[in-house]
Amino acid sequence: MNRIAQFEKVSFEQFLKDYNDTFDYGQSDEEIKKIWEDIKLPTRATIGSAGYDFITPIDFILEAGQKIKIPTGIRCRIDADWVLKLYPRSGLGFKYHLQLINTVGIIDSDYYNSDNEGHISVKITNDSNEKKSVVIKKGNGFIQGIFVPYGITTDDEANGVRNGGFGSTRK
Repeated sequence: MNRIAQFEKVSFEQFLKDYNDTFDYGQSDEEIKKIWEDIKLPTRATIGSAGYDFITPIDFILEAGQKIKIPTGIRCRIDADWVLKLYPRSGLGFKYHLQLINTVGIIDSDYYNSDNEGHISVKITNDSNEKKSVVIKKGNGFIQGIFVPYGITTDDEANGVRNGGFGSTRK
């Protein structure tokens, strides 16, 4: 098995910035620091699992038709020629039609060095046609990440440098 990546937590300062950008709960820095301290790195559930489960750092309820951006507190160092693809955990997708806003999250190897420390945020939506609410408790998996190798064309001449996420490569 190829060992090509390493998950890490982002700094507290980066998590605080992104958390406050997403949530306006009036929490103190100390309360948010406790959330950051409790963040668990993604893991596989079984030896045969392809996906690494990302754990939510907070409780949240997502009503049908609602969306939410979750700052995971996680970054990932990935070897060249590999990408981390993010999907909803299959049970949540099946039961609630939970999906990523951009269908599949793509975490490139050079995202790690961005000004935001390569902080992986995930924007999900509950597209349930049955009007089901999704309840995710702090510490439960909600997204899974799978590492995949990729190739490039023989005439590729890409030489840009990334700095940021969500559409940062073509700004």
